[in-house]
This record gives sequence, structure tokens and C-alpha cells, in this order.
Amino acid sequence: MVAKVCSAAVNGIEAYPVEVEVNAGYGDTIIVIVGLPDAAVKESRDRVMTALINSGFAFTFGRTTINLAPADVKKEGPSFDLPIAVGMIAASEQMESDQLENFVMVGELALNGAVRPVKGVLPIALSDLQSAI
Repeated sequence: MVAKVCSAAVNGIEAYPVEVEVNAGYGDTIIVIVGLPDAAVKESRDRVMTALINSGFAFTFGRTTINLAPADVKKEGPSFDLPIAVGMIAASEQMESDQLENFVMVGELALNGAVRPVKGVLPIALSDLQSAI
């Protein structure tokens, strides 16, 4: 199943929308993140999986592909942990996902599943990103 979670990033002081698309499919168990992620975003694989398991969600076996769109813009930092985690839960059908388009999510995850603050939240909160997605 494919799940879409609305997120955002900041370039300078301007916020721009980022769509986090997660596909849970069949095949070898692997998590692939595409869409020009930097090292911190690639590391989110381990943070997210550990946080989900420690929060009581089931590990999903098979190929999980995570796309951060637009793919031509570099994504930096750990702020995509939360939308990736929610997308993985929705794609594995462990939650209802019919209301996800009504929210913009950003946040770093601790290994126990707690959400940590990230840089750039104020410009994201002040922007009208929901209408752009």
C-alpha cells in the first residue's frame, strides 16, 4: 500500500512543501529513501524503525520505498523522521490514513518514539503550505 504524508522543509527563511510517500511492498526486507536525502535523512531509517518497534508497532517485512518529493531539492536534517514513521505505519495498514492530508508533520524521533524539536518550525507553522500540497 502507498501512503502520503505532508511535510515541509526550510530554505533560508522560506518554507516549502515536501511530500513523503511510503510504499510497503514485497521482496527482500530493505528500506530505501530516495529524493536527494542527506546523511541525516538516510540515518532516519534506523531511528524510525527503532522508534516504531519501541512504540509497539509491528515491524514490516518486505521492501519499503520512501520518496521525498520534490526529488530535485536536497533534503537535510532529521525533521523527516516523524512523517516517515507515520507513513510507514499508514502504508503497513496499522492506522487509519484517510485524514493524513489535513496535517503537515515535522519532527525528529527519539529511539523510544518521543518527538524532538527541529529547526525551522516557525516558518513552516506561519506558511500556508497546506494549500500548496
